[in-house]
Amino acid sequence: DLLVVNKPEGLVVHPADSYQGATLVHGLLYQSQNLSGINGVKRPGIVHRIDKDTSGLLVVAKNDQTHNLLSEGFKNHEISRIYVALVYGNLETEQGVIDMPIKRHKTNRLKMAVDKDGKKAVTHFKVIERFEDYTLVECELETGRTHQIRVHMSEIGHPVVGDPLYGPRKVIGNTGQYLHAHTLKFFHPIKKEHMTFNVDMPESFKNILKELR
Repeated sequence: DLLVVNKPEGLVVHPADSYQGATLVHGLLYQSQNLSGINGVKRPGIVHRIDKDTSGLLVVAKNDQTHNLLSEGFKNHEISRIYVALVYGNLETEQGVIDMPIKRHKTNRLKMAVDKDGKKAVTHFKVIERFEDYTLVECELETGRTHQIRVHMSEIGHPVVGDPLYGPRKVIGNTGQYLHAHTLKFFHPIKKEHMTFNVDMPESFKNILKELR
């Protein structure tokens, strides 16, 4: 009924007019004959996305019934997605909730922005580890807006390290932003079982933490 994939950093999820290279969808089509058709030929099976330079877990639907039920689960905030992010600076609190609406940036179409006319966007965060100039945080999505964690953390003055769009101009490393989707919890819509998946952060992420320590 479904697949859970650990997407590597640097891989685009599905083809688009602006991107014709290799994507996760090409890999899925190679692995599986059955993928839901709800999102058309360019996005078979794709129920939700993570950014190209974000690594981690993604659930993929293998039939339309599962796709519809998973989509409902996302809409009703029944699917838990927890990320780990390395951000600039030291957060003042140990945990908090960022509740700021997000919509497409008015002038830069590649970016999203906090905007009072945007869609509701809520991110829960808590500090995992503090370094001199950086903080490792866990972020749980209540909503799933495009670039949500990146926009929210930047808006409160702590952009994700290595983020070329929302961070400072000087990007650290060459592996994209240090943002990793490490936990996915959902109720299997067909088997009716609670499922939890965890995946460790990639080596590049572990290495920067080692250096900071």
